[in-house]
Amino acid sequence: GPSSDAGWGCMLRCGQMMLAQALICRHLGRDWQWEKHKKQPEEYHRILRCFLDRKACCYSIHQMAQVCVGEGKSIGEWFGPNTVAQVLKKLALFDEWNSLAVYVSMGNTVVIEDISASHSSAHLHGSALGRSKNAGGLCTGWKPLLLIIPLRLGINHINPVYIDAFKECFKMPQSLGALGGKPNNAYYSIGFLGNELIYLDPHTTQSFVDSEENGTVDDESFHCQEAPHRMKIMNLDPSVALGFFCKEECDFDNRCSLVQKVRVGT
Repeated sequence: GPSSDAGWGCMLRCGQMMLAQALICRHLGRDWQWEKHKKQPEEYHRILRCFLDRKACCYSIHQMAQVCVGEGKSIGEWFGPNTVAQVLKKLALFDEWNSLAVYVSMGNTVVIEDISASHSSAHLHGSALGRSKNAGGLCTGWKPLLLIIPLRLGINHINPVYIDAFKECFKMPQSLGALGGKPNNAYYSIGFLGNELIYLDPHTTQSFVDSEENGTVDDESFHCQEAPHRMKIMNLDPSVALGFFCKEECDFDNRCSLVQKVRVGT
């Protein structure tokens, strides 16, 4: 089979990056940082196993590409941010260990009532949205939430009127950055400096990783070996997807309050 990740689709790798960051926040905390050759907790290696380059792993590039085929996209074809968001949502339904709810907004709108803990367990169907169920079918509490918001910030180019609000999203403590890039080149943006985005580039071809030794994974290719890149926000393709992680219900409420303040400010 393939011995590298060339040709699979860079947006799939960017989707994996955003999801992996959400799982790190979920299990290790937002302040956790990787250090080369440092012994890492078991949760870290369990997260990596989710992304190994073997078909059986729940978030492997094989699984993502296969779900894309179900969405009408051939393997190796260009995928947009919304397509990848829908793929992550579908795969998360089969991931019991991480117990992550993935909500993808439609029409640029986040329907709070669909996520809110005030809804009944019957309405939320247990695994799809913001509450988990126990064996008896009753809600047991808030389910960690990955919120993905696909947006169109212009027609052919970004409309400058959106830039300030776009930058404010990166400042929110729940932010996971944004999926986007240039036409046919996907990047994972993680922050900004002035009017430049700071992004990670998945286009460095890596050898496949599908094995473990003594319960640990060879993890160097999972982490950047060089400084992140920068690009002017106006050079970004207007099709993007913002990501947010809300581990607790109060995180979601706080994010909603921050969004309201940004709207009032603009």
